[in-house]
Amino acid sequence: MKVAIIGSGGREHAISVILKKSDKIDKIFCIPGNAGTSTIAENIDLKIDNFEHIKNFVLDKKVDLVIIGPEKPLVDGLVDYLEKFQIKVFGPNKIASQLEGSKIFTKKLCEKYKIPTAKFGIFYKKIDAISFLEKVIFPTVIKADNLASGKGVYICNDKKEGCLAIEEIFNGKFGKAESLLIEEFLEGEEMSFFTIHDGKIYKNFDTAQDHKRVHEGDQGKNTGGMGAYSPSRLINNKLEKKILEKIINPTIKGLLELGTEYKGFLYAGLMITKGEPYLIEYNVRMGDPECQTILPKLETDLAEIIIACCNKKLDKIEIKWSEKKSICIVLCSNGYPDEFKKNVAIENLDKISLNKNEYLFHAGTIKKNDTIEAVGGRVLNFVSVSEDFKNAKQCVINNLDKLNWKDGFYRRDIGYKVIN
Repeated sequence: MKVAIIGSGGREHAISVILKKSDKIDKIFCIPGNAGTSTIAENIDLKIDNFEHIKNFVLDKKVDLVIIGPEKPLVDGLVDYLEKFQIKVFGPNKIASQLEGSKIFTKKLCEKYKIPTAKFGIFYKKIDAISFLEKVIFPTVIKADNLASGKGVYICNDKKEGCLAIEEIFNGKFGKAESLLIEEFLEGEEMSFFTIHDGKIYKNFDTAQDHKRVHEGDQGKNTGGMGAYSPSRLINNKLEKKILEKIINPTIKGLLELGTEYKGFLYAGLMITKGEPYLIEYNVRMGDPECQTILPKLETDLAEIIIACCNKKLDKIEIKWSEKKSICIVLCSNGYPDEFKKNVAIENLDKISLNKNEYLFHAGTIKKNDTIEAVGGRVLNFVSVSEDFKNAKQCVINNLDKLNWKDGFYRRDIGYKVIN
């Protein structure tokens, strides 16, 4: 079968690599893809916000399945649009995608269905939000309501930081903002919990822990993700049961009562406080870089899983996982998450020789003539799967040292909580 993958990041390259292993897949198109996907798929230079062009391409090439990687086309309704033309698509529809598209939508769902989450206030005017800061206990969390590529969350330690966050959000740093949330700060440890859904049932799709902050020790600005490890050190049977009963099940019930079902990956960002899970946010797709660290551990054919979801037959599939540990470290352009140079050559890639348990997923790269250039903030994802986290991390560091890219940086402490 022919598959088209929408997106150009490390997540989409990882999906392509794992799908390529399936004997069910004859051809992969990546729209638009990156330098990494071009080695295993055919990159198609189409804009992912031009739904009509994507539809025309899919119909012209007789593509059997479309997999949507990033959140924006999901939130904007690409699934709904393609399904009108009887195109098989893996991903949630526009209503269900509001779980990520609007933090206020999700908070109201939590309120109605008693899903544990941080206490919050919704503000539509800058003056009201700033005034409310007089009443909060710091630190507090301020969030842009709209999509912000993982960066629209501020942890503010005092009123000055809070005012700056409010100013930046309402002044359009993350796009037009008509509202924001101010939340209580939850003490605990974060965890990423994934499920996969076919509209009728769902199954667990492993756990991970990512490192959002740009600097070591989890300091500095939020990013799209500097690295991740899987599985989370927090997960156990008791906690998993609480997550499903208190968070996932009532969420699906709430969507059903809104007249919609959920199909695709669902990523719950959780805070675990004294053994209790609290929902921080939902993402309506695989995380990035969590996807890159989870998929290499998958032992079941990914194509079979996704096809089963599209046909509402997920109950017929047993999803099997390796017991090994996985670590991903993200190599970023100098200056990220602020200003960084683009079209910078990445040399020494030919010095990287990967074994069967190592992966190199491209993110913000393009191939120009015979040169691979960095065009994004997050550039390359180095992954290793091993019997233990310490060995996996050392393998990744070794490959990063071989590359020795002078125009980039990475965090050397990814996974420090699971590695002595």
